[in-house]
Amino acid sequence: MAHVRKKSVLPIYLIGVVWLAWAVFGSLHRPADYLLAALVSAAAYFLGKMIFPDRGYDLTGSEPAAPKAEAGAPRQQAPAQPASTGNPEIDQLIAERDRALSEMRRLNATIEDAVISDQIDHLEGVTEKIIGAVVEKPAKLPQLRRFLNYYLPTTLKLLNAYDRMDAAGVSGTNIDGAKGKIEQIMGAICQAFDKQLDALYGEEALDISTDIAVLENLLAQEGLAGPTLPSQE
Repeated sequence: MAHVRKKSVLPIYLIGVVWLAWAVFGSLHRPADYLLAALVSAAAYFLGKMIFPDRGYDLTGSEPAAPKAEAGAPRQQAPAQPASTGNPEIDQLIAERDRALSEMRRLNATIEDAVISDQIDHLEGVTEKIIGAVVEKPAKLPQLRRFLNYYLPTTLKLLNAYDRMDAAGVSGTNIDGAKGKIEQIMGAICQAFDKQLDALYGEEALDISTDIAVLENLLAQEGLAGPTLPSQE
């Protein structure tokens, strides 16, 4: 609500009336006549202010409107929040996956060694599949404890150390020796990640083998098994 003060114009009109009456009924030939007329008009003005004072009004709906976006200007949107799965452990796992993958991409962009770069690419893809398998089936989370608590963070630690020493730009016994050891272990790390992914599908593989064995027995009992059916030993 805005408050507006409206000035009264009647006192000003009284000044005009005084001068008009003075010109008609009085004399304006001498400077003293003008001075006297001015004093009388001033008195009339102040008297009019007392009789007809200024008035104030409260106006509703006069608040300044919020500035409108210019035509064609993109609207600002709140940053999207990652959707929760409803399982705090899985939400934390997804956040850890995103951090690990982001760190691998950063390291891959700065490490110049082509072999290490290819190995980081491989680890990135396998890590995403490993955690994706657990996100899909949270019951597999216990199988991932050591991977999350040791293998993954230690791998990132080694790669960060390699990156720092590589960025030093010098050759020496300590730097070359440490980099060489990391280069040697990277192959084993890739194999370990592959085995971790394979282990997550152990139950499915067992179920498939059981289903195939039962199916073979049924086919044999019904006389439907052929000689070309592969053995599952």
